[in-house]
Amino acid sequence: MPGSEKVTKADELAPSKKIALVLASMGAENASAVYKHLSDDDVENISIELARMDFPSIEVVEEVLNEFYELCLTQKVVTEGGIDYARSVLEKAFGAEAADMLLNKITKQLESKSFDFVRKADYKNLLAIVQNEHPQTIALILSYARTDQASAILSELPKEKRVEVVERIATMDRASPDVVKSIEASLEKKFATLASTDSMEVGGINYVAEIMNNVDRATEKYIFDELGARDQKLADLIKQKMFVFEDIVRLDSKDIQEFVKQVDSKDLAVAIKGSTQEVAECIFSNISSRARENLQADIEYLHNVRMRDVDEAQQRIVAIIRRLEQEGTITITRGGGDEIIA
Repeated sequence: MPGSEKVTKADELAPSKKIALVLASMGAENASAVYKHLSDDDVENISIELARMDFPSIEVVEEVLNEFYELCLTQKVVTEGGIDYARSVLEKAFGAEAADMLLNKITKQLESKSFDFVRKADYKNLLAIVQNEHPQTIALILSYARTDQASAILSELPKEKRVEVVERIATMDRASPDVVKSIEASLEKKFATLASTDSMEVGGINYVAEIMNNVDRATEKYIFDELGARDQKLADLIKQKMFVFEDIVRLDSKDIQEFVKQVDSKDLAVAIKGSTQEVAECIFSNISSRARENLQADIEYLHNVRMRDVDEAQQRIVAIIRRLEQEGTITITRGGGDEIIA
């Protein structure tokens, strides 16, 4: 997108860009939890960096994450007693040789690891390549994969092969470096036809929208107010990728009826109490006459409702709507981007 800059070297990045990269690598749910501990200015600046983030190379992402890891670990070592203390703890836990290796990791840049490209791969692409391999080969590859990748791939292998692969992983001791290199080279060559390992998508509009869908309404409002003042077009692009309570008016009748069945009636009353007349009428027109009468009675009974309670009720309802969308039960049409096929 306009204004974004291609990231080339980690040491050239501003601190805010490095923080944005770390948050982008955490996943939206974890990143939104971190937001709660940041100042308003930091939240605003980092959100802008996330939204404008391009496609940094995997090497840059690794450098930034390694730097972050080392800073965290160094802080922990200093806090708990320094390097000597860390060495003592590590030696007792893993032995002297392992302790030296672990301590060396935080003082030197991590060397490239075997099957490094595997850990960055989408598990579906990886599954397409390994599913027809010999169980011993699959076991070796999964031993180098991330645990979430390995579990996802195992669950989709034929039942008889799953057990054999698990057994081979469990009984695996050491593999010849030559064998590892040979399998790695073969796998990387196959993988190159399915996915590029030169860059990875981090940050961006979709990622910020996902974060914003997980933050509280007060934080959401503050960020959009400030971001809108600085770059209204960018703020609008993010909003188009989000779904908020007021967007219920964009759902079709069937989808409204579906989510209302799963919403707590008290939450619905409180949420409507603090919402617009348009949203209220949209919901009222898609429920039975008896349900509408009961809901209106609940709303009229409510007095001195705190805005915080309204926000929380609306967030719970939106969470249900998003879950139903993820399950494929309902369809959310977002700002001009989704095409619906009848």
